Parts: sequence; C-alpha cells; structure tokens
Amino acid sequence: MTGSSTHYCSNCGHETRKKVPEGDHRLRDVCDHCQTIHYQNPRVVTGCLPVYQDKVLLCKRAIEPRKGFWTLPGGFMELGETIEEGAARETREEACADVTIESLYMLFNVVHVGQLSAFFLARLESPEYAPGEESLEVALFSEDEIPWDELAFSTIGRTLRHYFADRHEGVFPMRLEYVTPPERRD
Repeated sequence: MTGSSTHYCSNCGHETRKKVPEGDHRLRDVCDHCQTIHYQNPRVVTGCLPVYQDKVLLCKRAIEPRKGFWTLPGGFMELGETIEEGAARETREEACADVTIESLYMLFNVVHVGQLSAFFLARLESPEYAPGEESLEVALFSEDEIPWDELAFSTIGRTLRHYFADRHEGVFPMRLEYVTPPERRD
C-alpha cells in the first residue's frame, strides 16, 4: 500500500514522523511527544454471494469507486461484529435482503490496496430485496444473465466464475486467491 500515513498523533495531537521503533523492523508513524506507535493494518472487506434458487443477487453501485457497475453485496467490516455478521449486514444495507450465511467461499489478498476480501456463500431466504442507499438497482441473475462486462471489481468476476463452475460440480471449496495491481496504461 502506498502513501498511507498518520500525520498527527490520535493520542496527543502532536505531529508524527516515520521511523523504525525499537524492537520493530518496519517503518512506522511514531509520535516523539508521547511515544505512541501508529500501526497501519489491512482493512477487511466482507460480503456474500446470495443465492436464491438458481440465481445470484447483485447490486448496481450508487457510490464510487465504480459507480454504476454491478457487485456482490459487501463492504468494510465494523468493530464489534464477526466477519459473517458483517457480510449479512452489508447485504441488508445494500440490498435490503436477509440471508443465511452458509460458508466461507473466497478469500482474496489485495495487498496493493491494503485489503483482505472475504466472500461467503449465502442463502437468500426469499426473493425480497430492494436497493439500499449504496445501490442504484438490485436484481437476481441466472448464469447466462450476468452482466460480465459491467462488474465493478475483478474479485466479483472471479467469485462468480468459480461459483458457476463449482455449481456444475456440486462442490464449493474455500479458495484463497491473490489480486495484483492493474497494469498501468501510459
């Protein structure tokens, strides 16, 4: 992750500076006034692949990044919730839908943006859904209806492709994958 920095100490308000703290091996933002070390850790994105009969639920994003593109319901995990609770909450917020989380399905290391993304297989309890504040539209799609060229993120396309292939086999293994930075087009 590039350029991430804490300029002022959240403990005392004084400026921080980059240095390697004693006993550490990484450059950190450290407050020389109160000695607070500001660790920066990856953010956890949690979401689910809601399934109803033979269709999956997708949301068209109403916010950036990738506004107007389709995605699975998901977002940043909150303090005080489990990763499964976060996935269910994000589905309620983005699709006004209730799901039963079944199993962890996809885990993505997205190191270049400091994220870990987890997607769960989930059962959509009924075909009741509506756009939440972060969605322009919500819809159920069969495999041949997926708007492949309009998906918001590579993690979404990869998750859906695995799901449809696994569905044909009847086995849904948990997968760990890596997302690399997109190539620059100068």
